Amino acid sequence: MNQRIYIDTSAFYALIDRSDRFHDQAKSLWPSLLANHITLLTNNYVVNETMNLLHYRLGFAAARLWHKALLGVVDVKWVDSNIHRQGHELWMNLGRLDHSLVDCISYITMNHHQIEKAFCFKACYSEQGYTLLPGITTPMQQVSA
Repeated sequence: MNQRIYIDTSAFYALIDRSDRFHDQAKSLWPSLLANHITLLTNNYVVNETMNLLHYRLGFAAARLWHKALLGVVDVKWVDSNIHRQGHELWMNLGRLDHSLVDCISYITMNHHQIEKAFCFKACYSEQGYTLLPGITTPMQQVSA
């Protein structure tokens, strides 16, 4: 079976913003993900969050570039009411600033699709038991994306 990896906003953002502290790591990993035919997944909440973050911080052109150049190779899973409800319940139960609602819905999406690895620069994913891709180091503090 083809390996599947979930992509979080923090990785998408790092790929686009050359000033992001994780840009070099993201940029060096991206070609190998594509070359090895790994199935890349995310959900529509991450798409919305990423597009808004890029638009707000880097402008419309950056958001459009990301949408045209990167998102096209990613399988976007749409969050239904059940996944949203489960993610919201998890978010309420965790009640911590380092787990956003989008993060919690991402965890539920990953569980639903049996994905264990994340292309991500946020420690909260590893705290939830997911494996961050090899070679990615994440400080224990929350990153902004």
